[in-house]
Amino acid sequence: MTHLAATAVVTAATHLMRAGQWTAATELLRASQAENPAEHQALALARAEVAVDQDFAQQTTHAPAALTAITQLIGESTDATVTWDVEMLRLRKDYGTALVQSGDLSFGPEGRDEATSAALASRAERLGENAPGDPRRGAVSFYAGLIADNLRGRSDEAFIHFTAAMQLGEKSGDELLASLALRHLGDHAHTAGDLVLAREQWERSTELRQKVGHLLGALAQQALLAVLLRDEGDLAGSRALATEVNRWARQVELPFLVSQTDALLK
Repeated sequence: MTHLAATAVVTAATHLMRAGQWTAATELLRASQAENPAEHQALALARAEVAVDQDFAQQTTHAPAALTAITQLIGESTDATVTWDVEMLRLRKDYGTALVQSGDLSFGPEGRDEATSAALASRAERLGENAPGDPRRGAVSFYAGLIADNLRGRSDEAFIHFTAAMQLGEKSGDELLASLALRHLGDHAHTAGDLVLAREQWERSTELRQKVGHLLGALAQQALLAVLLRDEGDLAGSRALATEVNRWARQVELPFLVSQTDALLK
C-alpha cells in the first residue's frame, strides 16, 4: 500500500469537506496511517475540523467526540498553534450550537442567554489576542463578528470585526476568509438599503467561494443573490435561482438552505 504524507491527506480531506462530502473526508482521514506523533495529531485535528464543519452545515453531532479525541491526543502540548487551533474549533462549534434555537437557526439576541453569548465573545477576544499569524487572527475576527451580529445584536461592533477579517484575508491571500467576511459585509449593506454595494460584495464572495470549491458557501451566496433579485424587483429571476439552490441543498442535505429557499419560492 502506498503511503501518503499526512499533509497530502489533510489537503484532500479539506477539499472533500468544502465540496460537502463530509463523510468521505472523515473516512479518508480515519483510513490514513500516521508514521509519527505529528502526523497523528494533524490527522486528528483535521477530523475535528471536518466534524465541526459538518455539524454546522447539517446540524449533526459529530464534533464533541472528535474534539475530545484531539484534546486527549495533544495533552499538555507546548505547540501553541495546535492548542490555538483546537480552541478555535471549540469556539466554532459552540457558536453553531448557540445559533440553533428550537431546532432551527435563529438570529438576534431575543430569547438567548446573554451570559452565554458574552462568554463566547470573551473567548473570541482572547483567541484574537493570542492568534499566531494573520490568517488565524482574521478567522477569529470573523467569528467575533458573527457572535456580535447574530447572537448579541451588536451590528456596529460586528461591522468592525468583519472589516478586519476581510482585510486580513486579503492581506494573507486567504480567499475563503475574505469571502466569508464579504458575505456579512454585504448583509450590512443590504440591511442599510444599499443594494448596489450588497450586490458587489455578495457577487465577489460567491466568486471566491466557487474558486476554492466551497459548495455550501457558494450555495449560501446564491441564496442571498436570489433575495437580492427579489428586492430589485426581478421575481422570476429570484425564483429561478432559488429553485436551483433548493435542489442542490436537498441533494446534499443542507436544511437551513432548504428552509431559506423554500421561503423564496412561496
